[in-house]
Amino acid sequence: MRIPIINFKNFTFKYRSQVKPTLLDINLAIYQGEKILIIGPSGSGKSTLAHCINGLIPHSYEGEFDGELYIKSENGLKQDLFTRSKAVGTILQDPDSQFIGLTVSEDIAFSMENDCIPQEAMKKRVEKIAKLVEVDDHLSSSLFHLSGGQKQRVALAGVMVDAVDILLFDEPLANLDPATGKYAIELIDRIHKETNKTIIIIEHRLEDVLHRSVDRIIVIDKGRIVSDSSPAELLSSNVLEATNLREPLYIKALKYAGCEVSPAMNPEHISNLNLNGWKDQVKKWFQSKPLHQPSRRSTPLLELENISFRYDAGNEILHNVSFSINKGEMVSIVGKNGAGKSTLMKLICGFEKPTTGRILFEGKDLSNDTISDRSLRIGMVMQNPNHMISKHKIYDEVALGLVARGFSEDKISEQVEKTLKICGLFPYRNWPISALSFGQKKRVTIASILVLEPDIIILDEPTAGQDFRHYTEVMEFLVELNKQGITILMITHDMHLMLEYTTRTIVIGNGTILGDYMPTQILANHPLIKQANLKETSLFELAKLAGIDDPTEFVQRFIDYDREARKQWQ
Repeated sequence: MRIPIINFKNFTFKYRSQVKPTLLDINLAIYQGEKILIIGPSGSGKSTLAHCINGLIPHSYEGEFDGELYIKSENGLKQDLFTRSKAVGTILQDPDSQFIGLTVSEDIAFSMENDCIPQEAMKKRVEKIAKLVEVDDHLSSSLFHLSGGQKQRVALAGVMVDAVDILLFDEPLANLDPATGKYAIELIDRIHKETNKTIIIIEHRLEDVLHRSVDRIIVIDKGRIVSDSSPAELLSSNVLEATNLREPLYIKALKYAGCEVSPAMNPEHISNLNLNGWKDQVKKWFQSKPLHQPSRRSTPLLELENISFRYDAGNEILHNVSFSINKGEMVSIVGKNGAGKSTLMKLICGFEKPTTGRILFEGKDLSNDTISDRSLRIGMVMQNPNHMISKHKIYDEVALGLVARGFSEDKISEQVEKTLKICGLFPYRNWPISALSFGQKKRVTIASILVLEPDIIILDEPTAGQDFRHYTEVMEFLVELNKQGITILMITHDMHLMLEYTTRTIVIGNGTILGDYMPTQILANHPLIKQANLKETSLFELAKLAGIDDPTEFVQRFIDYDREARKQWQ
């Protein structure tokens, strides 16, 4: 009989500062060599479950627990944190927060230095692990010069040097472009096969994780395990829909078309999907849906003219970039990690000044405007919420901008409460921000900008770390603002967000504009997809499997239908 490497028995946990338990009656056995995916809505308890596995509960987060937890047959609730760290290695969604060294080799070696391992043995071990995760060509590089995907691999190497039995990945795809995210899943899969380590992945992007097989998917909702099944069984059920989690797009399209998804169809991946008997049904559904033609905006609001930029003594990040954003548009900016997207946003907001070129707002040159002047017209939500937060309580953080502008208390209360409700934060308005998850912090920073109602809002990865319901609520709120005339500019790695919510996409790569088209045209351009590290949506592949001549039109009709369907449960 197999003995679980992780075993929860009737386990319940309540944080010291909360009234109700976050985890309720958890019974879960994970065996040596399994690859497990854990999913659930924001606040469902999946991060708390991860903290129990890696030892942060009870050592860093205090609370009351009942039941049993065993790690490698030892009582996990009595293990010290050091012992647990030798069994469980955690790779955080923000790799910067777990770096210690200044270079790649220093950071990988840190744990072995603490264990006083001889230098020669340490060097060999670092080289071996670096080669396994494919950063051996960057051992002398500064951590701050690496791309997001490279940083993640270094963080992985840093925990693997201890020869841990369990690797716990906390939202590994949150900050990666589509192609790099795809590679990250392939790397995790290869390490799993080569080392037979137990792999646990916590991630919102279910379809992207299923690029490679997993043994089981655990669905958590309201602190309880509501499903523990194979990918095929889960995708054939209504569990994801019932818990407001995003189903793979091709699965959702099949269900909209009236197809009965079953394990026999091999639904866990589009490349293995057996569509026999359902092709005509998909075609019929496609032909019955009207095609929406988005309206075009033509009054320039923000214009960039021949913008180039380099950091001091560094390489040129942007070269001769020119484009305009029209009043009332909703535009996405995409491209690989390190392409210059975030730098471009810093230039627009005035955090950096261009080396050459100029930026115009309603025809006026912004060169002499201060950051404060620009903030009256342009609001920016940064990718990392910790870079924006300055208050202890949620309400105070969202109210900060209104207080600084001298609004009355009644007006502040009205605006803040309205925005908190839209962003799904109203029940937590008096919570300390330190108690929030990364995704919840993200919503706080979005709310702190949305409450100010600027002319143009720039969002850097607005939905990273968000579950499907909060993703939809935030994006639909942005749509309503856009309908009121507020211009929206989004940097995103989410191809479906780009397709669903924006009518125009600007592709940046190698410091220049690679393309400026409708989103569906972008993803139908294979050379551009490869050049910019993007990824074709599975809806294209489903359309091809069904024999539909124009996959681009199929994608657009799905998007239009899906948005209307989801409005019914908002």
